[in-house]
Amino acid sequence: MQSQLFTIILLGLGLLLFDQYLFSGFAAAFKKRGFINKKWFKQGYTVFSIILITGTIVSIYMNIPVGVRAVFLMLFFVLMIVKVTFLPFVLADDIRRLIVKLTNKSALTEPKKDTIPRSEFLMKAGLITGAVPLAGIGYGIMAGAYDYRVRYQNLYLPNLPKSFDGIKIGQISDIHSGSFYNKNAVKGGIDILLGQKPDVIFFTGDLVNKKTDEVYGYQDIFSKVKAPLGVFSTLGNHDYGDYYHDWSSPAAKKKNLDDLIVTHKNMGWDLLLNENRRLKVNGEEIGILGCENWGELTRFPKYGKMEPTIKGTEDLPVKLLLSHDPSHWRAQILPHYPQVDVMFSGHTHGMQFGVRAEHFQWSPVEYVYKEWAGLYHEGNQQLYVNVGYGFLGFPGRVGILPEITIFTLRSAHDPLLQKV
Repeated sequence: MQSQLFTIILLGLGLLLFDQYLFSGFAAAFKKRGFINKKWFKQGYTVFSIILITGTIVSIYMNIPVGVRAVFLMLFFVLMIVKVTFLPFVLADDIRRLIVKLTNKSALTEPKKDTIPRSEFLMKAGLITGAVPLAGIGYGIMAGAYDYRVRYQNLYLPNLPKSFDGIKIGQISDIHSGSFYNKNAVKGGIDILLGQKPDVIFFTGDLVNKKTDEVYGYQDIFSKVKAPLGVFSTLGNHDYGDYYHDWSSPAAKKKNLDDLIVTHKNMGWDLLLNENRRLKVNGEEIGILGCENWGELTRFPKYGKMEPTIKGTEDLPVKLLLSHDPSHWRAQILPHYPQVDVMFSGHTHGMQFGVRAEHFQWSPVEYVYKEWAGLYHEGNQQLYVNVGYGFLGFPGRVGILPEITIFTLRSAHDPLLQKV
């Protein structure tokens, strides 16, 4: 514990010194500006650095509200990209000035009239280069929000009845209707999903941001989401009205949730509220389970109840669970419900920022959620985390693009796991 505390303090001091070093470059770029030499400006810069560094370290090592944690991590890593891009220019200028000093070429430090000093030129070039990642984020806000990507995933289940071998499941999650601003683009994503011709479709929560009326303008689009074996859905943390604080009464809040439940029904989605269904193909059955939102990190009530969710499925050879928050898997499913074969989640959004390639993925959200995107195995159980169809917070995505997942069920052992 003491060793970890020492490491954290050392890390914090190192990051603060790094920021102070970069301030010298920033000051050189704007040395003709009066504000740069003001005491209040440097103090403000230092205070901001301390708050951001402290908030980031606390976000990684302590349990604080997820929204606050997301803000600190996102801001820290975005600015860190800019700083790392700017750093070579500051180093280059320091090396240049050291060489000048060692060779006594003082004349090199004297700019000619009407020319920009070398230090100022380098620092301004560095700031312009450092702004390129910010431009990329701006592009992501414009283009990434609706750049739907299909991800294909085989799910190997040794106990899967042969009649289900080859069955395709489509999953979308985290629609967040209240964030949309391009209805045609939203429709385009649904067309992509339906074009995959899944046999069954799962929606794993967060249809809205705060209130049910957000989805009304898109209900005609989502009503088209159909599949031969049905569409099954569950609720996410945003669906209960807990994020809206101006309800006129508890009854108004309850009506909002009742309206959302009706909306699922009107769209033809089978909303599972701590309950299950039997999916039958050629006389053989598997279980589709839907648990209400249960998040280990959330400050809101845990609505999910696994006992009624799993009740009556004891005879089924395979059980597929829809549960919005992936932290539910490690906190409850793994230790207490080994009979659940696969859990399907969303919630994380991949923080809508990061890198996701075939063999590598990274996002600041990994410092909040151990399982945050893609497929995970633990013993005989599996979890898949979909990074979401919509967006929340900032209106776009950078690197972590909106996802439509297509699973193919396989009645076999995973050949990759057998090789390990």
